[in-house]
Amino acid sequence: MTAATGAPPGTHGRLEEVADGTFAYIQPEGGWCVSNAGILLEPGHGGRPVLVDTAATMARARALGAALRGLTPQSPRMIVNTHFHGDHTFGNSALAGPDTVVVAHERTRSEMAAAGLGLTGLWPDVDWGHIELLLPELTYRHDLTLHQGGRRIELIHPGPAHTTNDTLVWLPDERVLFAGDIVLPGCTPFVLMGSVAGSLGTLRLMRDLEPLTVVGGHGPVAGPEELAATEAYFLRLQEIAADGRAAGLTPLQLAREAGPGEFGGLRDPERLVANLHRAYSELAGEPLGRELDVVSVFGEMVTYNGGVLPRSHA
Repeated sequence: MTAATGAPPGTHGRLEEVADGTFAYIQPEGGWCVSNAGILLEPGHGGRPVLVDTAATMARARALGAALRGLTPQSPRMIVNTHFHGDHTFGNSALAGPDTVVVAHERTRSEMAAAGLGLTGLWPDVDWGHIELLLPELTYRHDLTLHQGGRRIELIHPGPAHTTNDTLVWLPDERVLFAGDIVLPGCTPFVLMGSVAGSLGTLRLMRDLEPLTVVGGHGPVAGPEELAATEAYFLRLQEIAADGRAAGLTPLQLAREAGPGEFGGLRDPERLVANLHRAYSELAGEPLGRELDVVSVFGEMVTYNGGVLPRSHA
């Protein structure tokens, strides 16, 4: 296996104001472990902000903190984690104040605790910094409404999608949706720890919300058209998986034969292998979100990638 982490192209993201007091913190170019965040300021009141996710490395978390301080001197009142993956949660401790409350789905807390710092082992050449896990202190099961002054922040758990513990952060008045890694504009979707069918159901749920702006967990800010594009990816995935499984092909063999097709322009195409493993599991009638052998499947992604570890600029 050959490592290909590369040098980080810069740890500073850019702020995009997507509604009054509502900012997407975008980290180009959105590949492995280069994730987005959100900063929600209390409109017109100068109260404490709410963060959505907190970046992967300490350097990137500090850069997010600097962007936050450029908007307000206040520490976050709350941090919402959209799921358990370290590239969205490792910065919790760096960005939390002494009384910041971290909020997430109940399974996010347990999965974070179980995963620990395991993500760092996949890219040992990345300068992760000194990470101290800060687990969610407030958890919910189905949905939860937060109030930030006059703003409603609706947290929705849609069921298995990108993972088994995703949270949609929906601002109904602003019609802004922070979708976490369920939507990845410009990047290949990834459901090794989630569900293909569940993602399709979640995309229908998101479409019914009628968002004007969609902030994915990676990639640029998008509109509702990105929901349709993601849906098209999963529908094609289900179709080729059914044909490949009927032909007796393994997910890796099928990925090599079918390729990314019309989605060849998306970043991180090796994720096709993992997504086919998930599709095969569902075709076999296994429960949505059933745990798969992540290490083994990741090895197959490396094989698909010509023996080179998927590139991370974290």
